[in-house]
Amino acid sequence: MRIAVVGGGPGGLFFAALIRQADPSAEVTVFERNRADDAFGFGVVFSDRTLVGIHEADPVLREALDAHGRHWEDIEVRLKGERIRCGGNGMAAIARRTLLGLLQERARDLGAELRFEAEKSLSELEGYDLVVAADGTSSRIRTAIEQRLEPSVETATAKFIWFGTDYMFDGLTFVHERGPHGVFAVHGYPISADVSTFIVETDEATWRAAGLDAFDVTQPPGPSDEATKAYLEELFAEQIDGHRLLVNNSRWGNFRTRRTRHWYVTEPRPVVLLGDAAHTAHFSVGSGTKMAMEDAIALSAALAKHGDDLPAALAAYESAARPSVEAIQNAARPSLGWWEHFGEYHDAFEPWQFAYHFLSRSITDGRLARRAPDFVRTSHDEWQARHGGSDPLDTPFDLCTWQLPSRVMLVEPDGTAAVGGTGDPLPLRVSVSDAPGPWGARITAPDDETGLAASYARLADLAAVGPVLVTVEGGTAHTRALLTERARLHHDLPALLVDNTLDRDRAVTAVLSGRTDLVGAAADTVAAWEVTR
Repeated sequence: MRIAVVGGGPGGLFFAALIRQADPSAEVTVFERNRADDAFGFGVVFSDRTLVGIHEADPVLREALDAHGRHWEDIEVRLKGERIRCGGNGMAAIARRTLLGLLQERARDLGAELRFEAEKSLSELEGYDLVVAADGTSSRIRTAIEQRLEPSVETATAKFIWFGTDYMFDGLTFVHERGPHGVFAVHGYPISADVSTFIVETDEATWRAAGLDAFDVTQPPGPSDEATKAYLEELFAEQIDGHRLLVNNSRWGNFRTRRTRHWYVTEPRPVVLLGDAAHTAHFSVGSGTKMAMEDAIALSAALAKHGDDLPAALAAYESAARPSVEAIQNAARPSLGWWEHFGEYHDAFEPWQFAYHFLSRSITDGRLARRAPDFVRTSHDEWQARHGGSDPLDTPFDLCTWQLPSRVMLVEPDGTAAVGGTGDPLPLRVSVSDAPGPWGARITAPDDETGLAASYARLADLAAVGPVLVTVEGGTAHTRALLTERARLHHDLPALLVDNTLDRDRAVTAVLSGRTDLVGAAADTVAAWEVTR
């Protein structure tokens, strides 16, 4: 079989090595448009939990990380002069250039041919039995057949730029700094003995106010935004002890989450997508290179199993790889969403709650406690110190002239709600079509984020009437949380999150993180929470 791999990144190179290892008779050629030693970006990071399958497939990454990488256990959050650490987050990172060099060597040793400065279109690859598109999120191969693959893209509102620095972070570190134009945040982590990755994010309003929108991002890869480099070196000077930022095609962008309905075609000839060409997930979950390398494992295994039956092999590949990718993308969406709003959280929360809110963005209190018991215990202690020693759901809450004895409300189908099932029900007016009454107003969250603008406008109209409580229900967990937070942080209104799918663990997470003031569900749902206390 003759296989053309378009793209010499980690996914394409790893696939070339694996398929040659599985089938030495396969003729594999990798076409990479850049030079062999080009590497845009600085480092790649892997969590310990994600490395097992890659290590089992081939030792090259494990050996690379052992010899050249950096490993750590803690995440550190820096905010308002405080540094908060959360353990149990084993991760490893390596310089991208180093990893690419080792993967190139491995692919060559196993008999793959590597051609650099060789950009190929699909029409130029006639004669190959299979074309593997590993040419990144802007894949030319995918574009050539996109009507049959049905790709889609969601563009985030947050701005980001990728630097390095000669300041050495201890491990994965999130630094938040309010400057004269707004709030900026850093994802920093070591990738070698003398360099760290330094990714900066901010919102578009801050980016424009700081005058960082002047660089021409349409020019070809290579030049970096030196004005932004100087601005951020000054802003973060104390955080990195006056060290330099390092550039490498460093320019602002908006992260694009890519999904593709079909990962392959078989007619007129077989073409299959791998890695970022098929799917992306926000870098805050650290999974881009990992997903590409896992795709390589799945594709090589499917080809080895099904031999020359390419339709069967490609179907088996997509079936095997897609569930993991979709799970990561689903987890990445609230993580990406957090970065679109972190400036609000920076101003609204104390450092302990900000850190808890951040680290629970894609994980519950219980799961986080199993990973980092000391961090979660400290977060609960901080809550109790401010609320008379009560656990989050048992904490009283002042609502107008009432003091509710807990943060849990029983919500009936007619819209009335009672705390803990006792006392007189609060006469909430819940009709979305009517004007809200003096007690409360209900808003239904949208099923996807395209409906949030209208929901925010509706919430503003409700808030103008001055209800003492806003009830949010329907939609998705993510859109509900965004609306309860907006009620609390923008309109200074108490929020009740209604969700009959909540368990106690997720209810605790919602209240302790500050995503909502109160949680509500049907009586049988709340009764089940007591069983699991």
